Amino acid sequence: MLRHLGARSASAAHRGARATRSRLHSTHSSASQTDTGIQDPFAYCRDIVRKRDYEAYLTSYFYPRELQSGFYALRAFYIELSTVQEAVSNPTLGKMRTQFWRDAVKGIQDDRPPKHPIALALHQASKRANLPAYHLKRIIDARDAELHSPVHLTIDSLIAHAESTSSTFLYLLLSLLDLSSSSLYSHAASHLGISSSIATLLRALPYHASKGQMVIPADITARHGVSQEEVFRRGGNAQGIEDAVFQFATVANDHLMTAVQMFKDEGLEGKVPVGARSVFLNGIPVRIYLERLESVNFNAFDPSVQLRSWKLPWRVWRGYQKGTF
Repeated sequence: MLRHLGARSASAAHRGARATRSRLHSTHSSASQTDTGIQDPFAYCRDIVRKRDYEAYLTSYFYPRELQSGFYALRAFYIELSTVQEAVSNPTLGKMRTQFWRDAVKGIQDDRPPKHPIALALHQASKRANLPAYHLKRIIDARDAELHSPVHLTIDSLIAHAESTSSTFLYLLLSLLDLSSSSLYSHAASHLGISSSIATLLRALPYHASKGQMVIPADITARHGVSQEEVFRRGGNAQGIEDAVFQFATVANDHLMTAVQMFKDEGLEGKVPVGARSVFLNGIPVRIYLERLESVNFNAFDPSVQLRSWKLPWRVWRGYQKGTF
């Protein structure tokens, strides 16, 4: 018995040593990646976008070559902030991250960016284009507020949050292209950002439900008699969930169509001028998702709507050529 326990103890020690070496190797690898990122911040940001946001990576090719690095910097910043809530175990740690980015934005303004690859890339991009700091701060503040209020009780509250995150990101892209002075582009970007945020939440509904979190606003679920606990247990089989998804998706579609209509109202026949097309390509993945969601009768839990669309690269290319989204 003692020999058996001793053998188990030795084995446990061996496993512990291996785990320690593994953690040290992981820490070293992370540090190495950060060091490499500091040497080439834009490559670091491009790699983040390529790995974590395939749709954005596709649209990046339609920005002027000299501005693509700025796009990667902004999108990596957006991805970093959007994942704070999932990356931390409690709101206090999340607030430490958002405060870091507040300080980083101030440092960028003062030509003293912290030695973080994304911050360095943003600093370099801000020297080539006017990237309003208040837009960056608005995104940070919205993600900070999300740490304490991840669930929205009303659709109006969620739309306000979308305006402060996804729409504001599009404003930054318009600034990158020196198009922020156009009221047409800004208003259309506002609606497109709201539509994009809702589509993103619907696509992530199965994941969040598995974690015990409802992303559809409470006023919509209550209207259709949806029990959150039943959704967490039964997914798409929960009573009323498809009707709630339909209403939520309708809001997204209405905002998308409003953005499209704005160009028609300006006599552009729904076509975005060449200079702004890269920004509004963001609407194509939204449209594809909503089409696929409709094809499965608004069952957001259907595995087919989670699959990457093989048509996306072609639709993005065609959208750019025709100026449509």
